[in-house]
Amino acid sequence: MVLYFSYGSNMATSRLERRAPSARTVGVARLPGHRLRFHKRGQDASGKCDVEWTADDGDVVFGVVFEITEEDKVELDKHEGLHAGYEEKIVSIHLAGGAELRAVTYYATAIDRKLKPFAWYREHVVRGALEHGLPAQYVRTLLAVETVADPDPSRHARELSVYGRVRTDV
Repeated sequence: MVLYFSYGSNMATSRLERRAPSARTVGVARLPGHRLRFHKRGQDASGKCDVEWTADDGDVVFGVVFEITEEDKVELDKHEGLHAGYEEKIVSIHLAGGAELRAVTYYATAIDRKLKPFAWYREHVVRGALEHGLPAQYVRTLLAVETVADPDPSRHARELSVYGRVRTDV
């Protein structure tokens, strides 16, 4: 089994389970010395999440630790674009109760600081944060991230269909 620290759209369990059916939640964690950015250049030309290293322990990214099988990790690597915009690293994260774990996470190598995420992408991130009870101030920060409309409205509907009822107010 692999411990995977998700800080972006894969925090939403429904989304992650489509990519890694074995995913089981371990807990909420924080990653010090990093900032959350939406500057990873996605294949759809929008901004995706990145944990930008700052070395400042005052900077913290919250996320969710999942346990997944090795086989599902290989599939997740394909979905995430490992070696094609994301690389992976082992990070020391702190669970809510204080325990420290080491987990794998992805970080962006294809960066464009001018990009903004599509509304549906930010919605995945916010839903995951709410689902797992990330701090309210952190969720407010996520909600404040400026988005752009996806030029492909069918992709917006398809992406959010994982939750059942599709919101159109995002």
